[in-house]
Amino acid sequence: QVQLVESGGGSAQPGGSLRLSCKASGFIFRDNSMSWARQAPGKGIEWVSGIHVYSDAADAWYADSVKGRFTISRDNAKDTLYLDMNNLKPDDTAVYYCAKGLLVIPPKWGQGTQVTVSS
Repeated sequence: QVQLVESGGGSAQPGGSLRLSCKASGFIFRDNSMSWARQAPGKGIEWVSGIHVYSDAADAWYADSVKGRFTISRDNAKDTLYLDMNNLKPDDTAVYYCAKGLLVIPPKWGQGTQVTVSS
């Protein structure tokens, strides 16, 4: 059973930074692409970033809204996906989710981690 547990969210001021983590279990993490998505209040799901099996941050995909500010990475030894978020903006306020696969909507989203950016 696929389990993805997101953590690392919290409150930050505009211009600040946060690092999100996603601990995976129930499948072979190193054999799967992974993605981050978010849902802002009152809005639908937005894909944020995706990373292939053997790629690094340089080969990853990013939404235009986060390009140059967010960096996705993975540690296959720890079955963990990361999202480093820098120069945060109020528009980044959302619940962030990780997903197995590259921009593939899962049957069910995890609990996510809340990110709130405000001054």
